[in-house]
Amino acid sequence: MKIWYTPIIAIVFFAVFSCNSKADKKEENSIKTVEKIPELKLTIDSVRIAKFYENYPKLDKFKKDVTALYQKNKSTQLWQDNKGIVEFANTLFNQYKNLDQEGLKANYPYNEQLNSVFDNNANTKLSKEDTDLLLSNLYYYYGEKVGGFDEKTVVSLEWLLPRKKLNYQVLSDSIFKKSTILDDKKKKMFSQYYKLRDALKEYREIEKNGGWKTIETGEDYKNLKVGDSSAVVAQIRERLFITKDIQEDNKSAICDTTLIKAMKNYELRHGYTPKNTILLEHINDLNISVSDRIKTIIVNMERCRWIDPELEKGQKYIEVNIPEFRLYIVEDGKIAFVSPVVVGRAMTKTVIFSGMMSNIVFSPYWNVPPSIIKSEIKPGMAKDKNYLQKKNLEWNNGAVRQLPGKNNSLGLVKFLFPNSSNIYLHDTPSKSLFERESRAFSHGCVRVAKPRELAIELLKVDPAWTPERIDKAMHAGKESWYTLKKKVPVYIGYFTAWVDRQGNLNFYKDIYGRDESMIKLLTEE
Repeated sequence: MKIWYTPIIAIVFFAVFSCNSKADKKEENSIKTVEKIPELKLTIDSVRIAKFYENYPKLDKFKKDVTALYQKNKSTQLWQDNKGIVEFANTLFNQYKNLDQEGLKANYPYNEQLNSVFDNNANTKLSKEDTDLLLSNLYYYYGEKVGGFDEKTVVSLEWLLPRKKLNYQVLSDSIFKKSTILDDKKKKMFSQYYKLRDALKEYREIEKNGGWKTIETGEDYKNLKVGDSSAVVAQIRERLFITKDIQEDNKSAICDTTLIKAMKNYELRHGYTPKNTILLEHINDLNISVSDRIKTIIVNMERCRWIDPELEKGQKYIEVNIPEFRLYIVEDGKIAFVSPVVVGRAMTKTVIFSGMMSNIVFSPYWNVPPSIIKSEIKPGMAKDKNYLQKKNLEWNNGAVRQLPGKNNSLGLVKFLFPNSSNIYLHDTPSKSLFERESRAFSHGCVRVAKPRELAIELLKVDPAWTPERIDKAMHAGKESWYTLKKKVPVYIGYFTAWVDRQGNLNFYKDIYGRDESMIKLLTEE
């Protein structure tokens, strides 16, 4: 047994050993071969870059940044190595291709050439230098897109809130070390942006499935209430089911409490005061097409790109959304206070900006702006010599001011955050305006429906200022100032689409007509 068994073992061992030896030699040879492949080393200097832009003039706007990028990287390639395109280039290209999900158009000026870089079957192949430069320009193109409109355009749209744009020149230092950096946008964008992006996806799915039908009412439409029967009811039910305002479409043509409840939810999400009847204006709102709603979402995603995400990290701040006619105090990420507001008319728009609230003024004088003196006070005085007295006004060092009191145009208290537009929050004697759905009536300042409660909320950090003391100061008939121990940021914004903290998508009327011009800018080639 041992005589024939031993050779067999030896043969098997030899065979295995031989195979391993050959494998080792192959691996060794392979390693040596790889080591002999020279590292890719392209020269992309200012001369080569200038030549590139002669051939690709539509990218010239990025020339300065691209040149600086290559100078910083020793005038060699950024997006390729000896194996081909680096991982981050693929990530960037995929992000570019998915710009539609961000509500943006992927209209890179040289799309065909760009696609050929990632298409192995492409007929046209670019030089390695042009490939690298094309990708560097794509990087800045993408950064410009997701960063929002340039500063000049944003200012022309009268948006003066603090803005923090990503510095893609600085960011380039780390992108090649971490190829997933473009996937980390949640750390760089205003959180509302991502909520609207989810809403955009949902509404595009609705559009893909055919959207919703126009509700036909006829000329003799009568407001619907519980118990009414009409073919319109079934249409409303179907429409509400598509946007999940009602849980079931039972096809019933009878208006019931379930339908009214669903309509109230819809009305609340669209800036209406919920009612027990379905009005024609509600149906007109329901008939706004899904494509128009999508445009509104995209416009407001763009606005979110302009907002510094650091804004949300404040422990306590005030936010006013002009089209919503509402003010919020946000504290530690939660809503601590809400109040309806009145904002500026179309001719005297409330400015979109921010400031730091520093003072509360009780029983304030109202220093009448020169524009109002010219347009209202002087014409009134010309018609009635007792005009000033009747309006509780007086001359004060060449200007006009209104004396403190319950009929003062600023009411019993105002809240100051110094700014060049002279905008502030204040009380008002015209309380009935808060009962209206659309509340654009002021000269530009923001009138607060609950000024006493706002003062209490802001002064709760000071035990000396009890609600009773606040009431006394408001009705003193003599102006007094309180300086906040810690200034409170105030942000006045303009959003016609907004996902609230309960996850509900809200739409508001574009009272200043700002959306249309933005849609044109976002859709132009």
